[in-house]
Amino acid sequence: MKKETLQKRVQIANAIMYYIYTHIDTNIAMDELSEDLKISKFYMHRIFKDVFGKNIYESIKSIRLQKASNLLLTNKYSTISDVANICGYSSQTSFLRVFKERFSMTPKEWKSGGYKKFSQRIIEQSPKAKKSTAKFDHLEPTIVKMPQMESYYIRHSGYNALIKSTWQKLQTWVFSNNITEYKQIALFHDNPTITPLNECQYVACIVVDKGVKVKSDRLPKFNIAEGIYAKFDLIAEQGDMLKFIQWLYHEWLPKSEYETTTKPPYVIYKKNNYLSEDSRFDISFYLSIKF
Repeated sequence: MKKETLQKRVQIANAIMYYIYTHIDTNIAMDELSEDLKISKFYMHRIFKDVFGKNIYESIKSIRLQKASNLLLTNKYSTISDVANICGYSSQTSFLRVFKERFSMTPKEWKSGGYKKFSQRIIEQSPKAKKSTAKFDHLEPTIVKMPQMESYYIRHSGYNALIKSTWQKLQTWVFSNNITEYKQIALFHDNPTITPLNECQYVACIVVDKGVKVKSDRLPKFNIAEGIYAKFDLIAEQGDMLKFIQWLYHEWLPKSEYETTTKPPYVIYKKNNYLSEDSRFDISFYLSIKF
């Protein structure tokens, strides 16, 4: 397959995935999506399966359930029926059925503490996270309003050490385009403490400072959502990130007066552990919230 053709197919698959994540709370219409992309539904489904290894409907189901599992813990004023609606389910009955299929427990059992055991099994998939003894109770967020940011990106399937090679490709692209003013940002479309690590979608992004022109069209672009975020500053090492996210969703958020939204959290790196020699990071972590 020609390089240009492969690049175009990956861009289409990424556009589909981005659409799913940003419309997960709606009835996602495949006809409209294929019309927007100007390709047939058959071709759209085939490209997506080729690039991501699973079909579009499986992905929608997985993402909806992952979002729901977070909201059940953090949105304490929302009923199970409310959460089902927020995540695009028209029927509470169908939501209960698919939730139990995925997590081997009901939403009520999940809220009552079942999430802790499920999350711990995920954490133990990562040897570095399993060894981490980091504590985060001392962290206090600042509440900030963040603008929309246009980013160039590479999507990485799986939360694993191979993310390093994705960042190296982005760094090569930055150097090749002589870009000196930019931010390195990672989007966590999936919560890696309740989604099997090999299923997580991690998005490595470059946000170029305003006024800087980029000639290359090698990388696709999308917008990181504006909004109100709780910002946590953290200096730690690679294995601590999963433990931090677990603490954030399972301890800090339920105790706070905030609820989260379906917007993905993201990290702005001051020091990127995937590109540093000592595997340590210096980050600001942004979690979308509402009150």
